[in-house]
Amino acid sequence: MTKPSMRDVLKPVELLAIAAVFGVFAGLITLMSTRDITLSVIFFGVAFIAGLVFLALFALTVKPNKRELDDIHKQDDDGPTPPVL
Repeated sequence: MTKPSMRDVLKPVELLAIAAVFGVFAGLITLMSTRDITLSVIFFGVAFIAGLVFLALFALTVKPNKRELDDIHKQDDDGPTPPVL
């Protein structure tokens, strides 16, 4: 089994950071316009979750390249075979 690259390891952290930036932006805009902390926290949470969902959906639409397909096939071949019922 090959060790995943640093880029593969940090991909989830990158998506969380981008979603957090969306949330902070929405929270700050709400805080500056209403001066209500509770409302800004709610908008932060909603924007964070919505950003996370949309980024995950966009990540699913990317086609794997040849190297990734070879790795998927190799992992499928190395695993134990499921029992036949």
